[in-house]
Amino acid sequence: MRQRRPSPQFAEPIELEIHDLSHEGRGVGKHQGKTVFVTGALPGETVRAKRTEAYRQYDEAHLLEVLVASPKRITPKCAHFGQCAGCVLQHLPAEDQIQAKERTLRENFARIGHVEPETWLPALTGNPFQYRRRGRFSVRHVGKKGRALVGFRELNGKFVADIQECHVVAPRIGAQLPKLAELVSTMDAADSIPQIEFANADQIAAFVFRHLNPLSEGDVQKLKDYARREGVAVFLQPKGIDSVYALEPTDVQLYFDVPEFSLRYQFQPLDFIQVNGDINARMIRHALDLLDPQPTDHILDLFCGLGNFTLPLARKAAHVVGVEGDGPLVQRARDNARSNGLDNTEFAVADLIQEHRDAPWARQQYDKILLDPARAGADGVIKWFPTKKVQRIVYVSCHPGSLARDAGMLVRDHGFKLSKAGVMDMFPQTAHVESIAVFER
Repeated sequence: MRQRRPSPQFAEPIELEIHDLSHEGRGVGKHQGKTVFVTGALPGETVRAKRTEAYRQYDEAHLLEVLVASPKRITPKCAHFGQCAGCVLQHLPAEDQIQAKERTLRENFARIGHVEPETWLPALTGNPFQYRRRGRFSVRHVGKKGRALVGFRELNGKFVADIQECHVVAPRIGAQLPKLAELVSTMDAADSIPQIEFANADQIAAFVFRHLNPLSEGDVQKLKDYARREGVAVFLQPKGIDSVYALEPTDVQLYFDVPEFSLRYQFQPLDFIQVNGDINARMIRHALDLLDPQPTDHILDLFCGLGNFTLPLARKAAHVVGVEGDGPLVQRARDNARSNGLDNTEFAVADLIQEHRDAPWARQQYDKILLDPARAGADGVIKWFPTKKVQRIVYVSCHPGSLARDAGMLVRDHGFKLSKAGVMDMFPQTAHVESIAVFER
């Protein structure tokens, strides 16, 4: 963990030259020999900055003034950029964002995994705005202002950003931001609603109101009226994830389609689905092209979720086994397979951090494997999973460091070569790196 010294009261701003961009999207400079990460700064710039935190190896700072601007710097589209933490790279053109993410992936492969792909894949890109279909807005009722704030957190993480618009969320979600703030401001429970989750299904926008105290009859009616007036779905979450229920309409079914494979995925509003629907559909095609499933193949899909890859693979292969640690997600994967007429799938619930080599699904023989783990990666399962007959693995990653570590294990311990790798821009305007890699015998 980071060892932070007590934060000093930095009296004077500092001036420094920025020579690099960090993996978090911050400018990197030096002041009196010590590394300083400056939020909002770009390589090639000279800036004035205010230090905010001090650590043993580096300081953190926020940008006060650009003295010499990078020729790459552009005007952010959003008026709230620099305050809201929803995105941190709007001041950098989309193509340069991709180059920065590719550089991050290359550096992680070299530094952590000590591997390099034989071929670098072209980046998978899409619309850099209006893409986010799933997420969470923080809520804070500010008594001094007499209203509620609804949005993402500020860059310092301590407060909710006072925003009226957002250019990265889906338009149907963004249009509701000021209306949600107005709604919460009028509610009796304004002080006890900490967050509103959103999910933009194909047919409707859904909002989940987390409330710490029971809602009054008046508040319940306001939420119902809001749902009917705006044509959205409202869910309530009085306790944990399992307590979520539909308030209005009561019979709503959320879904998204992947037309290329004639698939419809039904999901619950707090289920994990890929944030970027357009990139997700293209990523599925990309992954299948790289894995190249054949009609005789038996394929293992680890960290399968609600069947994002399992179902399209089942359209191509003889048999697909999906494994996931979240029991309710696995049940929805089964339901989705059945509703899409797929009878060549099998699903299992297993915590893939633990060893399951004696489980029935692990004792089967597979021709190919697809991995799509969370940020922590797949090192737990890679240590023991069945690879004797496996000729190809496609690894979809949301963290370049864990991918690089796991790539080293697959090459060093399992006899694979890293044949291809590339980035996929699942989160434009952020420093988040989504990537894909192919391993072959």
